[in-house]
Amino acid sequence: MIPQFFGALLRHYYLRKENTSMKHSSHSENNYSALSFVPDHQTMSDAPPINNYTFWNASGQIPYNMTNDYMFRAVLQSNNRVLRGLICSLLHLSEQKVISVEITNPIIKEFRLDINVNLNNRTLINLEMQIANKLNWRERSVMYLCRSFDHLSHGQNYSEAKSAIHIGFLDYTLFKERPEFYASYKLINVKNRQKYSDSLTLNVVDLSRIDLATEEDKKYHIHEWALLFKSTTWEEIKMLASKDEYLQEASETMFRMSADDLVRKRCRDREEYYQDLRNYERKIELDQIEHEQDILSYKQKIEQDRLEHEQDIRSYEQKIEQNRLEHEQDIRSYEQKIEQDRLEHEQAIAEKDALIQQLLAENEALKKQ
Repeated sequence: MIPQFFGALLRHYYLRKENTSMKHSSHSENNYSALSFVPDHQTMSDAPPINNYTFWNASGQIPYNMTNDYMFRAVLQSNNRVLRGLICSLLHLSEQKVISVEITNPIIKEFRLDINVNLNNRTLINLEMQIANKLNWRERSVMYLCRSFDHLSHGQNYSEAKSAIHIGFLDYTLFKERPEFYASYKLINVKNRQKYSDSLTLNVVDLSRIDLATEEDKKYHIHEWALLFKSTTWEEIKMLASKDEYLQEASETMFRMSADDLVRKRCRDREEYYQDLRNYERKIELDQIEHEQDILSYKQKIEQDRLEHEQDIRSYEQKIEQNRLEHEQDIRSYEQKIEQDRLEHEQAIAEKDALIQQLLAENEALKKQ
């Protein structure tokens, strides 16, 4: 039931606000594509020019940073060079090795905001920003990865299959017992660690543990991309932009996207969706806590009743034992009384017999006289 609720909730937001956005965003839609993005085949030189002076003098809070999955999608789809730079960092590639980067699912009016990328026409990459802790993430990421790999048409040779990589940006730790900033998972032999194939790869960037970035992560600027995604002020953004040309491109593109009314509205819709999602999850959590408390109270009541019942049984058994002992004592007393009466009766008989004998003897004596 919960996944259906999430989907319905997201559709509710987009459909409820679609008419409003169309009325108030006509200027933005004329400048960009249906969702205010520069088409993926354009370069930054084709896009509306950015006022660098305005960007470099921007200050204060960022309306929406790139942990907002709509802003994440907007920046990467509107600037192919930024997408190239991010992929080069994540896959440890030099720019010369990247011949082509093409988004194969450019967003028009879809609800899914993950990004499918065809790299050099050899590798299929799925990028997704996920700030909500979805407990089904592992299964979901595996499904997306397999879906990307399952692209061969009927009759195609298996050798034509492109390798698939899923890269998830999470704002929470997936494995709390083994936290890691940037982790990569492949098909391997669990006994001898022999790699089975490079065709399937799962990468996870933990945005909440940038402090665990390794020297290799830093060498390829992955930690700086993570810091860029998490930045909340233009001062932080400009500091990062000054370190790397790709980070600068991303920063300026985010500034341009932030100035677009429709993009801001879509980002706000996503914020509201995730807020409702968090509220719903919190309600579920509170209900679960209350339910667990009820179960605990019920178990305690059952345990208390059991103890009381056992105490009653012990008391009843003690009473039975006491009655048994008293009954046995009464029996012994009664038997002793019977024995005493028997002895007294026998004694009386003996005395009477002796008296009779005495009287008989006296009677015989009188007869002889």
